[in-house]
Amino acid sequence: MKLNNIELSFDNFASEMAKLKNEKHFDYLVTIIGEDFGEEGLGCIYILENTQTNERCSVKTIAKKVDGSDVIPTVINLWKVADLLEREVFDFVGIKFLGHPDMRRLFLRTDFQGYPLRKDFDMSPEANKFPCTDEPEDDFTMVYSLSEDGHLVATEKRRFDEDEYVVNIGPNHPSTHGVLRLQTVIDGETVKRIYPHLGYIHRGIEKMWENMTYPQTLALTDRLNYLSAMMHRHALVGVIEEALGVELSDRIKYVRTIMDELQRIDSHLLYLGCCAQDLGALTAFLYSMRDREHVLNVMEETTGGRLIQNYYRIGGLQADIDPNFVKNVKDLIAYLRPMVQEYMDVFGDNVITRKRFCNIGVMDAENIISYGVTGCSGRASGWENDVRKNHPYDVYDKVEFKQITRNSCDSMARYLNRVDEIYQSLNIIEQLIDNIPEGEFYIKQKPIIKLPEGQWYFSCEGARGEIGAFIDSKGDKSPYRLKLRPMGLSHVACMDEMLRGSKIADLITVGAALDFVIPDIDR
Repeated sequence: MKLNNIELSFDNFASEMAKLKNEKHFDYLVTIIGEDFGEEGLGCIYILENTQTNERCSVKTIAKKVDGSDVIPTVINLWKVADLLEREVFDFVGIKFLGHPDMRRLFLRTDFQGYPLRKDFDMSPEANKFPCTDEPEDDFTMVYSLSEDGHLVATEKRRFDEDEYVVNIGPNHPSTHGVLRLQTVIDGETVKRIYPHLGYIHRGIEKMWENMTYPQTLALTDRLNYLSAMMHRHALVGVIEEALGVELSDRIKYVRTIMDELQRIDSHLLYLGCCAQDLGALTAFLYSMRDREHVLNVMEETTGGRLIQNYYRIGGLQADIDPNFVKNVKDLIAYLRPMVQEYMDVFGDNVITRKRFCNIGVMDAENIISYGVTGCSGRASGWENDVRKNHPYDVYDKVEFKQITRNSCDSMARYLNRVDEIYQSLNIIEQLIDNIPEGEFYIKQKPIIKLPEGQWYFSCEGARGEIGAFIDSKGDKSPYRLKLRPMGLSHVACMDEMLRGSKIADLITVGAALDFVIPDIDR
């Protein structure tokens, strides 16, 4: 969608955002984009959704200069996911959010100098030498507010009491599926608080994109999440094509839809296996990895890649489908359907699995929406958030499939949703595979692609929820600002509240059921 921002001043920002949430029911904060707007100053764009009507809107506000700092009132009291989203903006742009309870860096080291997404940031290697010392860390954070006479007040706040016991889960831990550190405050075996530490594999991708042409930006999407490589690139080419006004052929739309669903099956199969492995059940892991190989074989024939696929391009596909693609996909469907039940027989219906998953990590729909937890994990709490249904793209409006939801709101529901979604993906592919129309697999584009001035946001349904791509274009061959909405950041954000009062052993279970992939978060 092309953004037509509601522009709010500093003075009325808090009250108007409260009206959007409480009176107009924009209860889903999709993302916050921090940006250096040049002469306008630093500011943010907020993308919001009304979960009753699926209507979306965007809000822009410019930060106020106070005592040399740029400040915006926090919205954490309206949307809980703002906790990490605002910390991300502070980390990369340097905006301080008034009233935010924990204004620390989120991805970069605490001793990092400067804010990389500002346009005046020094990118020279000499100014950005990575230190080889341990990262300094203390037990305090900062809370910012304005005094009665309008000056910025910084208040130091203790994160831990002196007698509290803190355990680090990660950064290198087999169940975090990447490099993630969860600083966990416990009382005996009971979780009191979780502080996530991110950025151990942060690569500065959004900054790198500022100096790339639009075709060059595509090379990095596949590295964000190898289990949603197709969808990450789909979101990026989708927003560029929308800005350009590219009309795709039906053949391109059909093939992209089939490939996205094959990727979804690939991801869910790995999920089912990793859940089992995290709980100590190796057999189910081996079964799912065995069958996942068949999916990868089919995708490799056309894309040339197994782990990551560089298949979508601006205007269509890198190449047409393999001559054996249709036959092999149909054979795959016939093979997989009975296999899915086998995973349930071995692991899903096991009494031990149900004891570990049922009533663990419970979170109701209101809080799930407030944290922006989309995908199967959000739908396990009854929230119908599927982008394929709510904001259809390609040919999802031409196929019949169920949006799988449950209302038990626990880890078991998150697991079972993935099982059922495999069947739905098979149904979608079955409806399309014999009906792929003839036509062009690529709509030729100009050698140098320049987007018109404006801002656009395009989203698609990844294997773990909504993937969104935002572009701010100034009419050049490179994006002024390009941001991806990661699927997993909201999943990590909700773990603190989801696990308070639970046993520390349940932390591993909940993390496995939520299914985040760290490179997607760290970018």
